[in-house]
Amino acid sequence: MNNKYISTIIEKAPGLINLLIIWCDKAKVVDFIAPLFLRLYLVPVFWMAGSKKFMNFSDTVDWFGNEDWGLGLPLPYLLVFLVALVEVLGAIFLLVGFGVRLISIPLMITMLVAAITVHLKNGWLAIAEGSGIFATERTVGAIERLDIVKTLLKNNGNYEWLTENGSVVILNNGVEFAVTYFIMLLVLFFIGAGNFVSIDYWLKRKFMD
Repeated sequence: MNNKYISTIIEKAPGLINLLIIWCDKAKVVDFIAPLFLRLYLVPVFWMAGSKKFMNFSDTVDWFGNEDWGLGLPLPYLLVFLVALVEVLGAIFLLVGFGVRLISIPLMITMLVAAITVHLKNGWLAIAEGSGIFATERTVGAIERLDIVKTLLKNNGNYEWLTENGSVVILNNGVEFAVTYFIMLLVLFFIGAGNFVSIDYWLKRKFMD
């Protein structure tokens, strides 16, 4: 590139950077969108998790308490009730933007406990992959078995119909989703529910401003 052009770019760089900063600052007028979208993304996650525990309460208690094939946790009845209640209330509070920073704390705790007790032993990946930095011996073995399953389906079934609405995969059940939800909740804990479309915002305006 010609030195003249390089010099011109260098000379104009500060002005362009300042212009970019100004436009980014102007975007703050709609900064409520980010926490709103985080909240709305998490609502169905926690609603489905909590309501499913209530609907299958006995089976969930057995899984929480059984030491042979479950988690082996103490007081499984109480734990299931508390976790399900936190998740259901969390979904409601996130939806309307009420007590978002406070409800984020027990929700983060549930995600942390779930990551450690359920998912950590399976590695990072939620869906098994046979390659990449997060692939493990477990996921490589899962992909080998998946290839066999696909071959069987292709040879003995209507594979195109079976995969018409999605690919065949193997659930690895790693910490990926739990960590992702934890980070999203951590962000909400620090920034709050956001302006305009949350009860927290209007309560703060009424009683604290």
